[in-house]
Amino acid sequence: MAKSKKGKGSGNQRMTREEMIKRIEKFFKERPSQIYNYKQVARGIGVKSEPARIDVAHLLNQMKNDMFLVETDPGRFRRNPKRDLREGVFQRKQSGHVIIPDGGGEPIAVKEEDSLHALSGDRVKYSLLTKRRRHNLEARVQEIIERADNTYVGILEVKKHYAFLSPNSRTLDYDIYISLDKLGKGKDGDKAIVKIVSWDPLASNPEGEVVDILGVPGENNTEMHAILAEFGLPYKYPENVEAAADIIPEEIPHEEIERREDFRGVNTFTIDPKDAKDFDDALSIRTLPNGNYEVGVHIADVTYYVLPGSVIDKEAFKRATSVYLVDRTIPMLPERLCNNLCSLRPNEDKLAFSAIFELNEAAEIKSSRIVRTVIRSVRRYAYEEAQMIIDTGEGEYKEEILKLNELAQKLRDKRFKDGSIDFDRCEVRFDIDDKGKPIGVYFKQSKEANKLIEEFMLLANRTVAEKIGKVERGKSAKSFVYRVHDLPDSVKMADVAKFVRRLGYTLKADGTRGQLTSSIKGMLAEAKSRPEANLIETITIRAMAKAIYTTKNIGHYGLAFNYYTHFTSPIRRYPDMMVHRLLERYLDGGRSVSEGRLEEACKHSSDMELTAANAERASIKYKQAEYLGDRIGEVYDGTISGINKFGIYVEIDENKCEGMVPFRDFEDDYYEFDEKNYCARGRSFHKVYRLGDKMKITVARVNMERRQVDFNIVEE
Repeated sequence: MAKSKKGKGSGNQRMTREEMIKRIEKFFKERPSQIYNYKQVARGIGVKSEPARIDVAHLLNQMKNDMFLVETDPGRFRRNPKRDLREGVFQRKQSGHVIIPDGGGEPIAVKEEDSLHALSGDRVKYSLLTKRRRHNLEARVQEIIERADNTYVGILEVKKHYAFLSPNSRTLDYDIYISLDKLGKGKDGDKAIVKIVSWDPLASNPEGEVVDILGVPGENNTEMHAILAEFGLPYKYPENVEAAADIIPEEIPHEEIERREDFRGVNTFTIDPKDAKDFDDALSIRTLPNGNYEVGVHIADVTYYVLPGSVIDKEAFKRATSVYLVDRTIPMLPERLCNNLCSLRPNEDKLAFSAIFELNEAAEIKSSRIVRTVIRSVRRYAYEEAQMIIDTGEGEYKEEILKLNELAQKLRDKRFKDGSIDFDRCEVRFDIDDKGKPIGVYFKQSKEANKLIEEFMLLANRTVAEKIGKVERGKSAKSFVYRVHDLPDSVKMADVAKFVRRLGYTLKADGTRGQLTSSIKGMLAEAKSRPEANLIETITIRAMAKAIYTTKNIGHYGLAFNYYTHFTSPIRRYPDMMVHRLLERYLDGGRSVSEGRLEEACKHSSDMELTAANAERASIKYKQAEYLGDRIGEVYDGTISGINKFGIYVEIDENKCEGMVPFRDFEDDYYEFDEKNYCARGRSFHKVYRLGDKMKITVARVNMERRQVDFNIVEE
């Protein structure tokens, strides 16, 4: 009879020491937070004989001495969390704290008790814990390497021997203790900015110091500055940067003009919002001898005035973008630059970086070039003035405006035929009185004059990206800044498809790029004139990827461009300044710049763009709350625009202001959020509320500190 083979660890054959160590290491690495004695480890690695189990006991003690294991109590061991620490950045979030690992990867969840009182932006060392039921990783913070510059906005409460700040932030549920010597000029009830200076792991509250007093809560300036401070955005310009801008000569040197292509004799004009002060783009048009049209897209030459590494440049990079709140603009550049030297004001010689196009009657591009120019705008138009010329066919420079509009419409039609998606959401705007109080709501409409400018800006941005990015086969493109937009996530699009199906629309959630685009465009076109159009566009946009800046070109899905960048707004966007500098370098034959450093600058710009957008939304929410605060008890028709575990969000049809009907205020049943089907469902009577459902509500409560509006349902 043949002898049966005995596997290693079966108890009939001794395992080698090296094999036993490997198995023990693997055993503990797979169970980093669990505690075991030597018998449990032996059983876990397949050791059964008594001598081999004694070997396991000896090795556990040795591995403790080697710092691989920790002896939690006599004879019981666990993986040493400090032996295999990783590094990342901690983020406090209302939905749950996470660590963003160095080198990328999915965020890792952290419970409050495992956070070591880390704050958003802190660099930490962490260890991984066992996986949760949903197979998501969890981590425990083991060490805070570097504290971020964490500041919080809130209301001061000053006592006899100490003070504290109650933060507005939903990510920090702790009052910040302030000793009186760190209170500054703060008084009880002031809205202030407080920096956390320490938070001992054993202390229940962080300690802080007042860095600025914003003013009296409820005053418009106080609240707008508070929003900026909450998002870590500046609300005043450094004096040394403004001083540096003030000494820049206004006169353009003759030799600089000589180096440039002169467009001062060509009819050139700007078209901008009526309250704009920084004009960073202008259009020129003239008829060529062959009957074609030469259109110039002239962009303010900011980088002529802002030199790399200067104090102005460093501040602009730090800000990365201008911020547009409801009632004000916080500029990226000092006012002397953005509203004076760089602004393409009428009847002044100005330096520009220009994309010049030759187009035929069908708006086909016959040639293009990118050059440094000097221009002189002959007229400044508000959008409304240009639209009046388009509507009536009458007005100053009507031939130029009408021809540009005709060419723009043809470019637009071609862009949509090539797959570009037309998102045309209505934007809420407020009429503000002289004290900043909202007295009315209106909707910003994009008319032909807006679309005229948009089309030529898109053309210039695409052409610049193609100039650098499109190279001959076999050659590598030089490092560049692209504005990219990835394909929609199929899982998120499946949720959108499920939602719109209830409203009578069909949407493909996956398929080829062309099929997906065609389906989205068809749905949006069908919904365009219906009441739910804005909601459908909002839900679809939320499901799509966010456009970002990067050196890795993947094209722009929404625009259906293979190459796209941002070149046309250097007064208000730092990436446009980067593009201008790269263009100048490469057009002069310069070598490619470091992709790594450029990518870091792109990421910073994308992050700051998102932060600025969040601040803008917060200012809108504040004004919505302020507007509805004077309308407590008024009844409105609304549409369900969102659902979460706390309640149902309703958007008022009349003014697009949004508020919540908290589940706690429902009287007919106990409602819960059905996350799988994205609806609210009553536990006893099973009534269901879904996105898009119509609802009559009344304004019940307004919390200005939280920028939160609560509605009650009006039963019909």
